[in-house]
Amino acid sequence: MKRSSLFLLSALLCLLSVGRTAVAADTAVRRPNFIFVISDDQRWDALGVVQKEQGEKARFPWFESPAMDRLAAEGVRFRNAFVTLSLCSPSRAAFLTGQYSHLNGVRKNNRGLSGQAVTHATLLRAAGYRTAYFGKWHMRHQRERPGFDYSASFIGQGVYQDCPFEIQGTNTPTQGWVDDVSTTLAIDWIRTHHDQPFSLVLGFKSPHNRRGGENLPDRLRDLYADETSQPAPNMKTLPIFDAPGPAGSLTPHRFVANEAHLTYFRHIKGIDENLGRLLAALDAHGLSEDTVVVFTSDNGYFLGEHNAGDKRALYEESLRIPMLVRYPRLFKPGRVVDGMVLNVDLAPTFLDLAGLPVPESMHGRSWKPLAAGRTPDTWRTSFVAHYYKELGPTPTCVALRTADSKLVVYPGHPEWTEVFDLAADPYEMQNLASGTTLREALRKELDTRMSEIALDMPRR
Repeated sequence: MKRSSLFLLSALLCLLSVGRTAVAADTAVRRPNFIFVISDDQRWDALGVVQKEQGEKARFPWFESPAMDRLAAEGVRFRNAFVTLSLCSPSRAAFLTGQYSHLNGVRKNNRGLSGQAVTHATLLRAAGYRTAYFGKWHMRHQRERPGFDYSASFIGQGVYQDCPFEIQGTNTPTQGWVDDVSTTLAIDWIRTHHDQPFSLVLGFKSPHNRRGGENLPDRLRDLYADETSQPAPNMKTLPIFDAPGPAGSLTPHRFVANEAHLTYFRHIKGIDENLGRLLAALDAHGLSEDTVVVFTSDNGYFLGEHNAGDKRALYEESLRIPMLVRYPRLFKPGRVVDGMVLNVDLAPTFLDLAGLPVPESMHGRSWKPLAAGRTPDTWRTSFVAHYYKELGPTPTCVALRTADSKLVVYPGHPEWTEVFDLAADPYEMQNLASGTTLREALRKELDTRMSEIALDMPRR
């Protein structure tokens, strides 16, 4: 029997037993609700609180995000949050399953998540939670939402204006800006289902596909009209694979102009407004104290760094994401955590906070102790990231990222190997691969970390 099938069988048998006990005890102790809010392509520093923190180094100092900043002030902000594969579908699958893409099967954007996949929703539902999914799913043209007993979502990328939704399998027309609609549907569901512990995912379409004002509601189209983004130090530092070679030059998406930057942040302002609506709904129903709210993104995004746009690479701007969590019952407000957390950690964390066992087949770890102010001695000091060539020029690559350094390996192209001292060179401008000591040490650790998650070096 395949490992995934064994995992599914053992996990569900375990959870059915645990679920019966948990439901019986629920009248005495209220288990937390969970709300997971995920934006699309939002970089780690696209938060007002981060821009303020960066001071003179801020690229977008005019950007404000009061709802996101509220979460940071009332909860925990992880300053070193990362995805394990910087691409929409693989990252979303990793959040749901707690697994790297080579195990959950979603390596590229043209893959759907198996209907038999075990997600955090699957296990929470087995333990007595109501589970619901709203908004963007984005795994191919998939209609299933594994583990969720309610769904009001759209297929594929959807559209920004008047997007058709599938609500419990029925195609339903909607009116208005898609992220407004998704939020309204989620708030309406909470209004009628908050008498029992619930786990809800809200997927925003923004800030993906920012092609002009027609993708924005009228209230946002002229926002930041007089603002200018600041240049990054590494805007002229090309990716190492962007040099002429035997197969010719590989050229990434070129630098995005300032107007596109402004449109990008207009979209994020819109989802910040909707996050504010969601938090207000929790307040109105007296749910804020008992609800774990997590806000994050499926991957980072280049806004000119390495003379690039898009993601699909293993540089910092692509791998790093915002990560905010609020749970007043357990996490003190205003905490900042520097320990490295990953998208695969979300599912184990939700299960841990619900008092449920975390299956061994999940690669991630619960960051509950970090958010509570304690860093275990065994917490990770490095992690593996990878990318499988898809659209665009970026070749297949694997990286080891430690607290202060990075190794990037390109299968079939040892001459492209990159080594960065992130403490001295946070913008990854000086490749130290010719220095053998650091390179060899990082390669040894990469092999160890890959072995731990049963990841073979992919082919080019």
